Amino acid sequence: MFRRLKINAHERGLLFREREFLGVLKPGVYWRFDPLLKLRLQTVDPRNPWLTHNELDLIVKSGRLGDEAAVVDLKDHERALAWIDGRFAGVLDAGLYVYWTTERTVRVEIVDARAMKLVSADLAVIAKAPGAAALLEFLNVEPGHVGLWFRDGVYQETLGPGTYAFWRSIGILKVYVADLRELALDISGQEIMTADKVTLRVNALVTYRIADPLRSVSEVDDAAQALYRAAQLALREAVGTKDLDTLLMTKDVLGRELADTIRPRAAELGYAIVSAGVRDVILPGDMKDLMNKVTSAKKAAEASLITRREETAAMRMQANTAKILESSPTLMKLRELETLERVADRANLTVVLGEEGLANRVVKLL
Repeated sequence: MFRRLKINAHERGLLFREREFLGVLKPGVYWRFDPLLKLRLQTVDPRNPWLTHNELDLIVKSGRLGDEAAVVDLKDHERALAWIDGRFAGVLDAGLYVYWTTERTVRVEIVDARAMKLVSADLAVIAKAPGAAALLEFLNVEPGHVGLWFRDGVYQETLGPGTYAFWRSIGILKVYVADLRELALDISGQEIMTADKVTLRVNALVTYRIADPLRSVSEVDDAAQALYRAAQLALREAVGTKDLDTLLMTKDVLGRELADTIRPRAAELGYAIVSAGVRDVILPGDMKDLMNKVTSAKKAAEASLITRREETAAMRMQANTAKILESSPTLMKLRELETLERVADRANLTVVLGEEGLANRVVKLL
C-alpha cells in the first residue's frame, strides 16, 4: 500500500503518477501511498545543471519545479548565452530548457536574434564553445580592412577591424571585406599601335586606394576588374595618339595622362588613383634592329660633326696665328727659335745662326 522512495545525496527525484508530474524530491527517504503502483520515480544528478527529459514540457507546465530549478523558454527569435560557474558553457537555440540552481551557479543571458549581429565582450570565448559555430557565423576583419555588412541585400553597417558574430537562420548574411591599403593594378602585355603605325607592347602600373568602400562593392560586380578595363582603354587611347619618338621620350607624361584619364572613372567605382606609370615599352624585333641602326647612324653623324667642328676651329686658330706672325717679324723669329730649340733637344743638333735667319744658315755638326 505504501511505497518507499529514497533519494541519495547530490540527487533529485522526479516523481510522476502516470503522465502527471508530482514534483521534485530532495535527498532523503519518502513514503508514498501507491496501492495501484502508478508512481514512477526518476533520479537525476543536479551537478549536471541541464535537465534533459523526454517529458520536459510536461514538467515545466506543471509548475512544480519550485526553487530547485529555473526554466528558460526561448521563442523563435530568441537565443541565449549560458555561463556555468563563471565560465561560458554554450549557446542555446530556440526551445525549452531547465537548469538546476542548487549545485552549480548558472547564468543565462537571453538575446534577441532579430538584430542578427551579436554584440558581446566575450566573442573570442563564445567562438571556441562547442556548438557555437552551428548557431553563429564568425567573421574576423584584419587591420587595414573594413567589412561591409549586408542583410537580405540591404546595407547595414561598415565594420572596422575586429571579430564579429552573426546569428544564422535569421536572414541572408553577406559581408564584403575591403582592403584600405594601397593596391597595385598591373596592366601588362598590351599590344598597341602608335600614331605612326608602329605596333609595340606596353606594360603599365596603376596604384590606387579604396576611398569609398560601400561604392566599391555596390557600384559594379567587380570594381577592380572595371578599373582594369578602364585603364586598358585609357592606355590604348594615350598611346594611339602619339608617334614612336614622342612616346619613347615622354613616358612620364604618358603616365600622368593615364592617371588623369582614369581618375573620374575610379571615383565612380569608389577608388582614388595614387599614381600611374609606364613600366616598359617593348618594340618588335625588326623595329629594334631598325632603331639600333638609326641610333648608330645618328651617333656616327654626331661624331663626324664634332670632328669637323674641331678641325674648323683648329684651322681658324692657325689662320689667326699666321696673320699675327706676318704682322710681327720679331714674333716670327721668336717662334723660329722655339721650334729650333725643340728640334735641337730631340736630335742632338748644333745650330749656327746667321744674320738672315734660320732659312739661310743652318749647319749640322756630327
